[in-house]
Amino acid sequence: MPATPSDSNNAHNMLPALADFENRQLILFQTFLHNTDVERDQLSNAIDLWDSVPRYTISRQAMSKIRIDKRFLEKYETKFQHRGRFYVVTITPARVKDLDGKEREFYPSATEELVEDALRKLAADQHAGWFDRSKPWSGVVFSLYALRQELKRRGHTRSYSEIVLALEILNKSNIEITNLPEPGQPSFTTSEAYLPHLTRVTRGLLCEDPNAKWLVRFHTFVALSIDEVTYRQFNYHLMMSHTTQLARWLHKQLALKYTFASLMNSFETRYSTIKRDSGLLDNYTRERDAIEALQQAFTELKKHQVLLNVARKNVVGPRGKLLDVIFSLTPSPKFIYDMKASNKRINNTQAVISSKPFNSAKAVGIARGS
Repeated sequence: MPATPSDSNNAHNMLPALADFENRQLILFQTFLHNTDVERDQLSNAIDLWDSVPRYTISRQAMSKIRIDKRFLEKYETKFQHRGRFYVVTITPARVKDLDGKEREFYPSATEELVEDALRKLAADQHAGWFDRSKPWSGVVFSLYALRQELKRRGHTRSYSEIVLALEILNKSNIEITNLPEPGQPSFTTSEAYLPHLTRVTRGLLCEDPNAKWLVRFHTFVALSIDEVTYRQFNYHLMMSHTTQLARWLHKQLALKYTFASLMNSFETRYSTIKRDSGLLDNYTRERDAIEALQQAFTELKKHQVLLNVARKNVVGPRGKLLDVIFSLTPSPKFIYDMKASNKRINNTQAVISSKPFNSAKAVGIARGS
């Protein structure tokens, strides 16, 4: 259960210290390379491994269909590949009180993904995000009003009740990630909630004051990324503007992997790869419908100036059977600019890390290119 202010010792031990709101790793996470305040408002961080985990793949509609055939949602298992390594993901759904007052199981889905992205954006602002390197833990202090306004500004308005439901689903859903190593290599399994800790106000106080503070702790993979500086600056505002979950996933993956973006270097990917690693095309009963949905997502990325061109090549087998589709992606000038800024920020960050003693003002100055 999420903690409330009335929970004493355990909840108090979970709270960040004052020093956790200003330290080197956190300041680097919150400092972006930008020219104007408007540009900075559009930026956030993509987390390398965590944002490649297919953890929001089952839609609310699909959950409703499962409930018709079965009484409860069961554990969901899928596989994906990240930088040449294979992983197994097992998601245990949350059992929470739905908006109609009835208890139901939920897998985290599109709304929960938007809420997590918005929380990470709030954490990128000073005095909101926190990081404790000794654990390591990371999270954000926020109000429901600030979170709701952040979602609204990015085109995803949700009611207070919908946001609270999403937070509870994130706090009560468990995700287990296991790597599948080559022979002789070490293996690991990590298992915890999407948001392992949630401190909230009581319902009565919530009704009186939507500005009352809440606190969440992010998944350990986010804290490790902040500690090891494995995140990348990307155009969060543009990503949030896409209408489909698949287009948002593609944008984030390109931001993480297409670091060499230029008009001379296209990015090649396959339908089978995207289907395996996103998990967002599994609900289509016909392959052609899934491919069409992917084509539409690429079209949206072109419309929003992430991509300049998308070339398609069918892989055909015996008797003309479609086996796969290869997509060659050409970046837009805007995306190339974003990637160059992200690369420069990484280089500048490394310069800050290597400089001693650490100076926060110097870190901000270097990261802004001043």
